Amino acid sequence: MNRLNLITLGVKDMVESLTFYRDGLGFEVFVYGDESSPDVIFFNNAGTKISLFQIDRLVKDINEENPPQIGDSFSGITLAYNGKSREEVDEVFVLAEKAGAKIVKKPEVVFWGGYSGYFQDPNGFYWEAAYGDSWEFDESDMLIISEN
Repeated sequence: MNRLNLITLGVKDMVESLTFYRDGLGFEVFVYGDESSPDVIFFNNAGTKISLFQIDRLVKDINEENPPQIGDSFSGITLAYNGKSREEVDEVFVLAEKAGAKIVKKPEVVFWGGYSGYFQDPNGFYWEAAYGDSWEFDESDMLIISEN
């Protein structure tokens, strides 16, 4: 079972989330039920990857000066968008901010040599948008994970 097909986010407001992801960030979605009160919303996006990162380092990566507290305010889950350039990462942040995201850490050069920042969606989920000079992508624009 080496595949993940779906990540479900439990959100506080389905309509606000639909507006944020579809209208703000431009995701293609399928809404089941009435748009004013959706039963479920599915994203039609390319495949997804999972990574592991030490949680105490993860909270500091999000905000070193004021890291989120593990538990009540932070579940330990972040979602990532891997861009093909710094400019693409910056464009994602412009979209996110216009859509109502809270910018937690503006994109900057980070310890691993890449370019990365974090924002929160209206439900408090942390998104990282990042770029790395050595990254490669497959035909579906998914990051290729390989040994160095």
